[in-house]
Amino acid sequence: MKKIINNPGNVVEEAIEGYMYAYKDSLTKVNNVNGIIRKDLKDKVAIIIGGGSGHEPLFLGFVGEGLADGVAIGNVFAAPTPNTIQDVAKSVDQGKGVLFIYGNYAGDVLNFDMATELLEFEEIQTQTVLVADDVASAPEERKGDRRGIAGDVVVFKIAGAASEKGWSLQEVVRVTQKAADQTFSIGVATAPGSIPGEEEPPFVLGDDEIEIGMGIHGEPGMKRTKLMEADDLTDELLDILLKESKIQTGDEVTVYVNGLGSTTLLELLIVNRRVAQILNKKGIKIYDMDVNSYCTTQEMGGFSITFLKLDDELKDLYDAPADSPYYKKTQKIGEEVK
Repeated sequence: MKKIINNPGNVVEEAIEGYMYAYKDSLTKVNNVNGIIRKDLKDKVAIIIGGGSGHEPLFLGFVGEGLADGVAIGNVFAAPTPNTIQDVAKSVDQGKGVLFIYGNYAGDVLNFDMATELLEFEEIQTQTVLVADDVASAPEERKGDRRGIAGDVVVFKIAGAASEKGWSLQEVVRVTQKAADQTFSIGVATAPGSIPGEEEPPFVLGDDEIEIGMGIHGEPGMKRTKLMEADDLTDELLDILLKESKIQTGDEVTVYVNGLGSTTLLELLIVNRRVAQILNKKGIKIYDMDVNSYCTTQEMGGFSITFLKLDDELKDLYDAPADSPYYKKTQKIGEEVK
């Protein structure tokens, strides 16, 4: 697989170094670990996110005002180490507590839990909210087993806004969990991504094949089928997403169409067009739509669709300003998308 890298063993450190050259005015690297924090830390609950590299701009691109205060970065497709998480938490803690938010994967859960135990010895209070938005990864009766995918982004947004308002740790956790519970995603893979230094891709699809529900690390999906036109594919994904989320006529949602790495913006916009058409037809109110590639898998082909079901409290937090290198929100939306 062609990759523009040096030594495969150094890709994460070199990427972080390049990132810090670009954003050194607003961010600081934590000494001796792969962690990044805000320079303008405030006296509030600290929000820490994290996960494996290879999904850029997730996770390192979402540290900033109204989002995360720090990020713990793992190797490619691997959880950050407990001591990385611990050091990032110590660097951002302001005595108001620390909230960990990350995708529901066994390695991440294990390492963040270990970091929590280490931080207890230093009397730093922590809480955790897991993002488990991938409706294809487990049935409703096993929601706790679902993976976290692109829904991470909207949950980070809500948590960061609540923290910026000066809410207590208990209240930030409450509303972040509410956002996580109301976030639903489904994806489709059209081509594999790659792991730097590996000669073979993590999975293989035929030239005319796609896999509905495949995870962002190549985890098995719901079914493998033939490539179809954009509208037909979007309709099939929406049928699953609406059934699993139970979002219905009269509900209000924020929509996020996410590219997985190599799918072009032109293609994503065609998908977004169909999403809007179907939701309008069903009488589901669209509060906002975002089309971008925030949660990727190197050059993996495909996309995901995320819904955040809104109420007045979540709307207010969603509309709050945010500013990081790869996510910005500067004004309230306030009107439905037609």
